[in-house]
Amino acid sequence: PSTNSAPISTPRRSLAAAAAQPPLRRLSWNLSLPPTARRREEVTVPDSFPKASIFPALLRVQEQINMSSSAASGSPSLKAAQLTVVNRMLALNADPPPGESASNSTGDILDSYTILPAAPAGSAHNQWKILIYDKPCRSIISPLLSVSQLRSRGVTLHLLLSSERESIPDVPAVYFVEPTRTNLAIIAQDCARGLYASAHVNFVTRLPRDLMEEFARLVVQSGSLDKIASVHDQYLDYVCLERNLFTLNKPESYVSYNNSAATESSIEAAMTEIAFGLFSVVATLGQVPVIRCPKGGAPEMVARKLNKLIADHPTLSRGKGLSGTTLQSHHRPLLVVLDRNSDLITPIQHTSTYQALIDDVLQHSANRVEFTITTEPEGGRGRAKSVNRRYDLDADEDPFYSRHKFNPFPEAIESNGAELQNVTVRTQEIKSKASGGGGGEDEASDAADADPVVSGAADLATAVDSLPALLERKRQLEVHTSILQAVMNEVAKRDVPQFYELESSLATGSYKSDLVKAKRDVLDLVTDPGKGDVEDKVRIVIVYCLATTAKSADVDEVVNGMRESLETRGSATGTHAGRGLLDREDREKLDRGLKAIEYLKKLRSMNMLTSMSDMVQEADSGSGAGGDMLSGFMARATNQATGLLSAATQKVTSMLGKIHKHHTTRVVENLADMKPGTEDEEYLYLDPKVRGGDVSVAALRNMTRAPVREVIAFTIGGGCYAEYQNLQMVANERRSVSYGSTELVDPCVFLGQLAKLA
Repeated sequence: PSTNSAPISTPRRSLAAAAAQPPLRRLSWNLSLPPTARRREEVTVPDSFPKASIFPALLRVQEQINMSSSAASGSPSLKAAQLTVVNRMLALNADPPPGESASNSTGDILDSYTILPAAPAGSAHNQWKILIYDKPCRSIISPLLSVSQLRSRGVTLHLLLSSERESIPDVPAVYFVEPTRTNLAIIAQDCARGLYASAHVNFVTRLPRDLMEEFARLVVQSGSLDKIASVHDQYLDYVCLERNLFTLNKPESYVSYNNSAATESSIEAAMTEIAFGLFSVVATLGQVPVIRCPKGGAPEMVARKLNKLIADHPTLSRGKGLSGTTLQSHHRPLLVVLDRNSDLITPIQHTSTYQALIDDVLQHSANRVEFTITTEPEGGRGRAKSVNRRYDLDADEDPFYSRHKFNPFPEAIESNGAELQNVTVRTQEIKSKASGGGGGEDEASDAADADPVVSGAADLATAVDSLPALLERKRQLEVHTSILQAVMNEVAKRDVPQFYELESSLATGSYKSDLVKAKRDVLDLVTDPGKGDVEDKVRIVIVYCLATTAKSADVDEVVNGMRESLETRGSATGTHAGRGLLDREDREKLDRGLKAIEYLKKLRSMNMLTSMSDMVQEADSGSGAGGDMLSGFMARATNQATGLLSAATQKVTSMLGKIHKHHTTRVVENLADMKPGTEDEEYLYLDPKVRGGDVSVAALRNMTRAPVREVIAFTIGGGCYAEYQNLQMVANERRSVSYGSTELVDPCVFLGQLAKLA
């Protein structure tokens, strides 16, 4: 078929025709990128068909590189673009029916995460179906669509591929899985058993040629060819947690390429996986980025692999979008690839903002937070009960969380109390009006001059319209009240502000001219049995080791003092707190912490770490007393037995996250602003649209470069919410900043990875 022919949506008719071809005839098929470009491949079908070991003609692989064209209102966010691809997949990869729009009520293209299909579920354009996914793909779907939203898209059941599943022969199945040999065998077995009416197979990334041939052989040999409706490579191999936050979900990624026992082939394989994950991000956005990275190491390996993947692709390299139109290229994204080793302080140190504290002190993963609260018995009698709470957070749909996730924790507390009080008052007013009660002297006066029937009807209509939204808002605020209370309990119990303040001073160089005082202050804190848990103390020792030029003997003295204090006097939070004992869990934490410190001391002695004494740089700010203000707030708040979260009496306006730029933030700002004498002159400049990829930055100095409107900062080796929040300092009305990493780790998880390298 011609490479300009229409995209093929149901390839099995052609498969039957292919089966009737004479032996050794050369067959061709489209690897289509509907509705834009296609590329043709030819294979030889041996005369042993259908038992042939090679029969790729079974699969018309439709690579769904869903690239959203630019519009006057701006490009969609990564999460919105990913949702568009998922919506198309759930629609059996068919074009949307006439009248369905990809814009929300405000006209923002593809930037609403609750877009519903125009056709009702169960109709011809939105038929009922079953979604079957593996665990990695479930992680991709979960932040995008709730159960009710899946149902509105016709999904009646969503099941794990590895689970026991009953036959539902009259309903099509949408498979969304990784292209692994095990997954392919299960899908082929499902088809052979006739579990579902048809199978629409979607792979999260590119299906390798050898596995494609093996899958073809399995399906042909089982006689279930007619069950395969379509096979697609979706390029969605990343998890989008927020509008501008994504992760590749590669566990222990820091260990994978820093382990001394890792082989060259294993490191190469790990970097290839990361490059394919970033290719999925680029393919979803549909914009060819300019790639910047430091020379050498993991960032250059990944950047060059990604550059080649984009340059070799027939559609991306020409800047084609889903609509077939040429994308706007004068404002291309800037993709900055960085190494975790360039800044080991940020994922370790304590923080002060709401979202980052949730991730630090509570159980938090994939937008779900879990914690235990203790409830007092009624009447003061009986034993207190522990209640487990679990909430799903959505920073894009939850107004309070969206506004305050980057704010200092005390500000979030104050705002929560004020907003909750305001919503409660408005709710009572509406209920009063609906029940016929008065709304105050002014309203009574107005009502006297108006028709009472009309006034009552209007009040009732207002109540009906406003009350549900207010009650939902109140419910969300109460959820945050519960979360804030749990965070406050942990912060107060561990005296987190003291660790935060001292780490901030160390990281910003306040002790640069007085290392003796630095050692004394750190030693005093880590030997105080009433402050912090084991990991809090290990973390501040690591910051002291990395952020100062203290002698190894001084570091050893601090480490030994911490260990002796913990082993003889215990910690403030252990089960034996106050009795000078460490329980088993705390001993394991201490052992891990000491191993992590030993690993970093080894790198430090070998000069294998970038100088981190200036990892955090002070930005322009009118005030710098955030740490003291936080301590003052905490001291007062923890003494309030009641109304702890009702209101904060002092608003904190200056914290570390607001007045100091971390290493990644400074690098991104220098590259985006093209500042001379900075990383802009040192980092590699790779452009997939240029033959060979490498571009001389010196030559670009004599040219006018387009301003950077979109930045994607990606960290190999694990990222954290503190770094994500800090990066937003360089975002503004004309520039968006997205953050991604191989995985999102909290400080304790990262400590565990460091310990494994000792």
